[in-house]
Amino acid sequence: MTSLNNIVDKLKDVLSESISGKKVFDKHVAEALGIPQGTFASMKKRNSIPYAEILEFCAFKKISVNWLFFDQAIDMLKEETEKFFQVRYFSDIRASAGGGAEVFNENYETLSIDAKIIHSMVGLGNTKLEAIHIDGESMEPTLQDGSIVFVDREQTDISKNGIFIASTTGGLFVKRIQERVDGMIELISDNNLYPSQCISPYEVTIVGKVVGNIESL
Repeated sequence: MTSLNNIVDKLKDVLSESISGKKVFDKHVAEALGIPQGTFASMKKRNSIPYAEILEFCAFKKISVNWLFFDQAIDMLKEETEKFFQVRYFSDIRASAGGGAEVFNENYETLSIDAKIIHSMVGLGNTKLEAIHIDGESMEPTLQDGSIVFVDREQTDISKNGIFIASTTGGLFVKRIQERVDGMIELISDNNLYPSQCISPYEVTIVGKVVGNIESL
């Protein structure tokens, strides 16, 4: 099992390159991950790994997730590509669980993630996934505000149950989606405090199906 202590030691090595002449402590790691120090200390005691925050840190610093978790160098990734997922991570894009968000663009980082990690989080074998953040509380308790969701763009059939990412004239949404008998498209929230929305089928494009997620803190 991957130890958070080992990951923290590696993160300290990464951060030491930008903190010249100063010792790097846990508080610096917590700050870099955007986690309160008290919460981070509690996570270390429980060996509770903040996957979402670490993925975003890796994308920002352009370091290998596989090196961080499994000591696997880039050469090893090239030799055993069938064991890894290439996930396009759109760190700047937010799919809204409330109001509309921006559409997908071409600004993304490619993360090589060991299949073991993906299986532990989403339990699927699809190697063509994309990862984005969600904002808002309308999909709680299923999806928490700030979570990272994994999207399969090949699954766009809304007649099958599930949660989808939809691009609309109002922005990018993450919702359950149904086609009504009158042909209108209904965007449905899991949080019953948020009413459903109905839009014309000409105003929506199904981006893909949400197949897994990592909850943020």
